Amino acid sequence: MPTDALGPEALATLAAAGLYDPTAPQAAQRRALLEWLAGRGVTAAEMIAAVRRGGSLTGLAGDLALRPGGDRLTLAEVAARAGLSPQRVEHMRLAAALPAVGPDEPAFSTDDVAIFTAFARGAALFGEAALRDFMHIVGAALGRVAEAAVSLFVVNIEGPIHEAGGDELALAQANLRAIGALDLLLPAMRSLFRAHMETAIRRLRTGRAPGSVDLVQRTVGFVDLVGFTSLSRRQSARELAELLLRFEGLAHDIVVARDGRLVKLIGDEAMFVAIEPTAACDIALTLVDQVVQDRAVTPRGGLASGLVLSRGGDYYGPVVNQAARIAELAVPGEVLATAEVAAAAGARFGFQPAGKRLLKGFDEPVTLFAATRGESPS
Repeated sequence: MPTDALGPEALATLAAAGLYDPTAPQAAQRRALLEWLAGRGVTAAEMIAAVRRGGSLTGLAGDLALRPGGDRLTLAEVAARAGLSPQRVEHMRLAAALPAVGPDEPAFSTDDVAIFTAFARGAALFGEAALRDFMHIVGAALGRVAEAAVSLFVVNIEGPIHEAGGDELALAQANLRAIGALDLLLPAMRSLFRAHMETAIRRLRTGRAPGSVDLVQRTVGFVDLVGFTSLSRRQSARELAELLLRFEGLAHDIVVARDGRLVKLIGDEAMFVAIEPTAACDIALTLVDQVVQDRAVTPRGGLASGLVLSRGGDYYGPVVNQAARIAELAVPGEVLATAEVAAAAGARFGFQPAGKRLLKGFDEPVTLFAATRGESPS
């Protein structure tokens, strides 16, 4: 590591800005970090500007590697190069869940020109409103992926470095290595997306109603955790998060292994769909059986089958509402299902009569059955 990347003038500038105090107890560690940054071509002015923007010196090299150098463009400049109005570029960023930037802020790279041009072509193909709705989903999903990636670094790398007494330079180098790992992640995500597209197309073709564009035959399931609300008053946020992550992990693995799709998690409730009622019963019963072993909470579930509207990666319609209401009626440890599900899955699972129930929002009572692993009574 070079020890003279920063000259006396640069050190004086950093000291005047409050980034370096040669008399401080950790002065040697801070000097090592500053020298390492300078050795990577980072100027004193860039260091000062990064800290004043709310950034950190330990993350600066990673920040610069995340968005490599080159011409930086303002909103008006990137819009002009893409052949769009600044207002339209702002609307595209908003749809993609990216915050607004100042009109004179050089926040864009030349790569962004191609992105906005592609958005415009997509709007011409699918329609402005339809593409905006799609970008809401993409932006929300990528935002979660990005925050999960940051959390992965903070919990599993930054935390242990602090616990081991690591210095600022060790943290900065780890940060840069983590950003470099994106070069491996991004091509993998492209391949994963193509694989997910194949799966989504197969499922649509398998369950689509004849003559319909977006109506599909699905069995919809909900499983929630009884007692979570009271538990949340007794446990810390970290303990609750660990419980929900365990639940999410179990739900994900169980659903996917049975060719279902985990549609979403709403707090302590998981919604999933499967093409076959038998698979949906297996998912719900397996998830309930495995979550019961946690003992902190007790799961319950509801299943309903029929035509649902598939739109924007989610599902809508009376069947979805019915499954959710049925889950609310189940006692802890129980999976309730409609007569349609019982008739379709009765060859493999048992279904005990659970009476007729009036569901909230429905005019007629619904005949329900409690699903079990055994055979139905003859």
